[in-house]
Amino acid sequence: MWKDKEWREPAVLLTGIGIANFGAWVYLIALNLIVLDKTGSALAVAGLYIVKPLAGVLTNFWSGSVIDRVNQRNLMITLDVLRAVLIACLPFASSLWLIYVFVLLINMAASMFEPASMVYITKLIPETHRQRFNAFRSLIDSGAFLIGPAVAGVLFMMGTPVTAIYLNAAALVVSALILRSMPKLEQGGADLELSAPMSWEIIRTDWKMVIAFSKSARLVMAVFFLFSCMMVMAAAIDSQEATFSTRVLGLTDGEYGLLVSVAGAGIIAGAIVNTVFTKRLGLAALIGGGSVMVSLGYLVYAFSSSFAGAAAGFFVLAFSLAFANTGFHTFTQNHIPVDIMGRTVSAFSLVEAVLVIIVTAIIGVASELATVQQVVIVSVLVMSSISLLLLAVSFKQSKETGATEVVLTGEKPTT
Repeated sequence: MWKDKEWREPAVLLTGIGIANFGAWVYLIALNLIVLDKTGSALAVAGLYIVKPLAGVLTNFWSGSVIDRVNQRNLMITLDVLRAVLIACLPFASSLWLIYVFVLLINMAASMFEPASMVYITKLIPETHRQRFNAFRSLIDSGAFLIGPAVAGVLFMMGTPVTAIYLNAAALVVSALILRSMPKLEQGGADLELSAPMSWEIIRTDWKMVIAFSKSARLVMAVFFLFSCMMVMAAAIDSQEATFSTRVLGLTDGEYGLLVSVAGAGIIAGAIVNTVFTKRLGLAALIGGGSVMVSLGYLVYAFSSSFAGAAAGFFVLAFSLAFANTGFHTFTQNHIPVDIMGRTVSAFSLVEAVLVIIVTAIIGVASELATVQQVVIVSVLVMSSISLLLLAVSFKQSKETGATEVVLTGEKPTT
């Protein structure tokens, strides 16, 4: 465990991240209700979920070039304040399309914030402490997942969804104020300024750099890409979750709500266990093993014919997510050079966003042509194949990294 002085700054950072994530859940639920109230259309609400990957496509091809060239702390503060202002403007949007524009801009800022925070955390947290830090981060994210919707429900009973929107804006302002107390980390404490104006030539050069690094670290980037593919399949399968639960399993709205609560219990239980035992698990076991268990949970869910089976699957997949996410974040921080991390993470996030749009569309169309259960089962089998491949590649990469470290420490390799 960290000493008190070593713990102080990570604890402050975790507090800022937790407050922002808590507000995000309140905002998401409130926004759904606002759009549904304005339009009365489920399709209009579904459009909100298309905006997020679209924002990633519009942002990630260039944002990494900015992230790696500026002060990440100042950038995170700026993005928090920008999102707070845009969210506070949402209740004044007079049309659905204006709401979509605001949501697009908010998600574009969020798409930049994630890799910027990844770079900042890598610089702030020593390598020996990152896995434990990420385990605590998973625990805080899980708490936000449970508490956020509950607080949103209370706010809806006391007032309106607009109140919840303003609460999220306030949470982001608080997060920005907390980040202001964090160190800048860059030499000389550089301000939020680019050393040279951005241009297509710089972006093109940066993409070549990312491609060159990916070729030189094939196994590292294979693990990164396969995990991204896992998340793509999870997002696409989740798009059919409500339809599968109501039409295939025949659950009522109340039972479906209970099913989501079971997933919430699984997330928080997994995060707690992960926090306690994370130091005893290697990254390959966390990423590969966690991903296989997530797929197993989806398999149980896909082949279930009752609430009990679906609940068991939901609990297993939610429980395992904390381990997989902790492993993935730590793996990224330990194996991608921090000076090109923003560009690399943003580039692969772009690929992931494109795949989410394509795969979700394919699964949506397939569900109209075949039965929902058939489509979900096939999708989960694809996910399971990816997770098994990820498990194998993770352990292969881990062994090669271990062998390399033996050579670098001066020990003679066996011949």
